Amino acid sequence: MEGEKAKGNCLAWAARDPSGILSPYQFDRRAVGSDDVALEIKYCGVCYADVYSTRHQPNGTIYPLVPGHEITGVVTEVGSNVTQFKVGDHVGVGTYVNSCKDCERCSKFLEVHCKKVVFTFNGIDYDGTITKGGYSSLIVVHERYCFKIPDGYPLEFAAPLLCAGITVYKPMMHHKMNQPGKSLGVVGLGGLGHMAVKFGKAFGLNVTVFSTSESKRDEAINILGAEKFVLSSDTQQMQEMESKLDFIVDTAAGDHPLDPYLNMLDVHGIMVLVGFPSEIKLSPISLSIGARNLAGSVTGGTKDTQSMLEYCAAHKIYPKIELIKINYINEALERMIKNDVKYRFVIDIENSFK
Repeated sequence: MEGEKAKGNCLAWAARDPSGILSPYQFDRRAVGSDDVALEIKYCGVCYADVYSTRHQPNGTIYPLVPGHEITGVVTEVGSNVTQFKVGDHVGVGTYVNSCKDCERCSKFLEVHCKKVVFTFNGIDYDGTITKGGYSSLIVVHERYCFKIPDGYPLEFAAPLLCAGITVYKPMMHHKMNQPGKSLGVVGLGGLGHMAVKFGKAFGLNVTVFSTSESKRDEAINILGAEKFVLSSDTQQMQEMESKLDFIVDTAAGDHPLDPYLNMLDVHGIMVLVGFPSEIKLSPISLSIGARNLAGSVTGGTKDTQSMLEYCAAHKIYPKIELIKINYINEALERMIKNDVKYRFVIDIENSFK
């Protein structure tokens, strides 16, 4: 286990043990290499991955752990070989900070699927160091894994796009869910779900939101603009949707039956899972009847992520956020567990370490 340092050039908050409780921490970021970009972090979104990683789930945690992979900030230094960025640029860093750069997946800009991908926190980088995320004052990253935030797009709103946004945008584009007039179902209305609704509306889709919480009906329809809301615990409402949808984006993290949703797809309809339930169960007939498709997805590669940022800027798509200071993070993580946030916490890093 990495020893904790009392001094360093980077201020942060870290979890020290499986309790997941975070507290102030200080460590050294690496020196800027010839291909690197250094940025002063301004904002960092809070993802559910921050909850389960700090609490030693599911793949092991290396303590002390500094979470955060929805990072935006301003470039303070660039290496001698860097061509894409300059000091003062507004930039972002997402869920990974390295990959092999040589495999077929990397050559196709699908770096997130590289077998040697290095995640932004709790990963082992190629130099053997443990990666530490955006709950910190600065970060140094290879320019390939740094993204230009379009001019005028607020950094606090850009942060959630780097995980929540790209997680739904990538499969929606890959499966051609950007066809105006088609119908989209969105399962769950959290950080990912509300972005799927926003993209669906921008694509010209007729959007139906499915939620276990009746309290989200007004928000889904009157604030986010969905055409329909279905309470997923109401059997009659669910049955009335049979064969009504072309696409479904399922963002739910908890275990839930898939057959009722698959039955809502029309012939050749596509359902994409972007949440992580502990297991999935379905009857093969739910796929075979209607020749339906079930797919999975995570975040996107560097090319798709940059395209998504530019699309959001061009179409004025902004996540709904609650801005917090870093000293509120433990309460925020507990509220995430209780689904008590609309719809993404974003840490005001710049004003948290003054």
